Amino acid sequence: MTPALDDGFGGYLALLAIAVFAHEPWRWLGLAVGRDIDVGSEVFLWVRAVATALVSGLVMKLVVFPAGALASVPGWMRGAALLAGVTVFLALRRHLGAGVAAGALGLMLLNWLFGA
Repeated sequence: MTPALDDGFGGYLALLAIAVFAHEPWRWLGLAVGRDIDVGSEVFLWVRAVATALVSGLVMKLVVFPAGALASVPGWMRGAALLAGVTVFLALRRHLGAGVAAGALGLMLLNWLFGA
């Protein structure tokens, strides 16, 4: 590593800078382009459907083919946590934060109770 990045915080600063410069221009471009899109239009509904499908696919990939530390958790626990998250999400009128929190807490609780 270079001495400038070897102070303990330089690496984090570099990661933050890369993330900001790679991410923020696309957000601003999306804002500029999407400002005039009607939320009921066909284009907006299509984009929303594609985004939902991508997130659903990613979640299922994590549940069915986990990587890293999640791979050590049994499949039934991952499935039960997913079911808990979806149930809370739907019960609280599609509240995404509550669904994600319920799934994560369910996974932690099951892992604590049954020890993976």
